[in-house]
Amino acid sequence: MNRSLISTSFFVILILIWAACTGDLSGIGINLKLWPDYVMPPPSGVFEYLWDNSINGKIPMAMLVTLRRLFIGYFIGLVIGVPLGMLAARFRAVNDTLGVMGLGLQALPSVCWVPLACIWFGQSEAALLFVVIMGTLWSVLLSTQNGMNNVPPIYARAARTMGASSFYTLVFVTLPASLPFVVSGMKQGWAFAWRSLMAAEIYVAVASGFGLGQHLHYGRELQRMYQVIGIMFIIILIGLLADKILFSPTEKWLHRKWGTDKK
Repeated sequence: MNRSLISTSFFVILILIWAACTGDLSGIGINLKLWPDYVMPPPSGVFEYLWDNSINGKIPMAMLVTLRRLFIGYFIGLVIGVPLGMLAARFRAVNDTLGVMGLGLQALPSVCWVPLACIWFGQSEAALLFVVIMGTLWSVLLSTQNGMNNVPPIYARAARTMGASSFYTLVFVTLPASLPFVVSGMKQGWAFAWRSLMAAEIYVAVASGFGLGQHLHYGRELQRMYQVIGIMFIIILIGLLADKILFSPTEKWLHRKWGTDKK
């Protein structure tokens, strides 16, 4: 059976079960209504919220605000994390210090940075960006380091045999060969950055723009579960699109290029 058909059928069945359990199918005689709307809203309420707030521009504006913060913080995390990962792979002293610190901080939930960010930067865009950077940086650093350590040593030896300097070998031989692993780390860093930003937006109210996290928080405060679930759908959709459009194709292409794909 076609994979797309299987996928579509699975999600349609889930929505039908959801609709049946929340009273949305009462018109055809199925009315379980297991929960009140403020606990679990019906699909019609969620889709109506998404439609109305997409038409009036609230959701598109929130998406733009959130994605702007995400891209800026994620880019800064990449610019810092990749060179530090290269240094950690190249020098044992950096690995024993910065590498160990990165390993510990990666295990720290991103929400733990929010109180510090609020104290250091106040209720500002800088606080949000700081949390996103901390969510991205350590994952990218470790993936770059691990990727470069997994490159077959013969690549570097062949480059040095042909007269390449250590710097040239590191930047133009080892780093490109480790790109499949680095991109995997970038995808993981994107996921961490996304989660970090949602946690930060829930706790940090910035007057310069309300993002998806703030709308999620206000939905909880006002007990608008249709808003909470609607925003959750949007967050999931953006994550899936980023993976399917950007990271997965790039990762597969690099694995094929370097002969590391699984066949």
